[in-house]
Amino acid sequence: MRTRIKCCGMTRVEDALLAVRLGADAIGVVFTERSKRQVSLLQAGEIVAAMPPLITSVALFMDNNVDQVHRVLDEVRPTLLQFHGNETDDWCAQFGHPFLKAIAMGGGAAALSRLHDYPHATGLLLDGHAAGEAGGSGKSFDWSLMPHDSVQPLLLAGGLHAGNVGAAIRAVRPWAVDVASGVESAPGIKDATRLVDFMAAVRAADKMDGQS
Repeated sequence: MRTRIKCCGMTRVEDALLAVRLGADAIGVVFTERSKRQVSLLQAGEIVAAMPPLITSVALFMDNNVDQVHRVLDEVRPTLLQFHGNETDDWCAQFGHPFLKAIAMGGGAAALSRLHDYPHATGLLLDGHAAGEAGGSGKSFDWSLMPHDSVQPLLLAGGLHAGNVGAAIRAVRPWAVDVASGVESAPGIKDATRLVDFMAAVRAADKMDGQS
């Protein structure tokens, strides 16, 4: 099984299309005011509408209100929702839409107890930031904490870049890796060379593990 790749924090159509051409399986757009990569409904709609078939679009929130989430669902129509804040499982599930729940791993092993709090999540995204902080911080965490017996697919995020993503994949074999700052020249602006190198590093790691 190959490692899926999600490129998050998209703010430009051209960056999202480049990521997809290079092999990204999913792109993310951010709607929290706490992020430097926040996009408007118009920006997000243009990015999502430009995606070719079979590419997953993910709308990221952090303690947004219900109306904001509904508006994104109605106007942007993302494939998945992703929640990074203090949202409960029931709160996330109320929209009747598949969702990912981010778990802030910056606090270390204590965060692992939260992995069982979101049974309705399609998958769990383990990120390097501390609880209460926004994602996309470029911080990594101790990968050895990632469990190997999760019933839900696990996505690895936090401080990933071309220089370390191969080691991360070989260490924990996540369902997917999620990158934002590691392929950027500035927040929200993707760098073509860094994208190429990141994708190549993921595929090289897959080959070393005998994956296809």
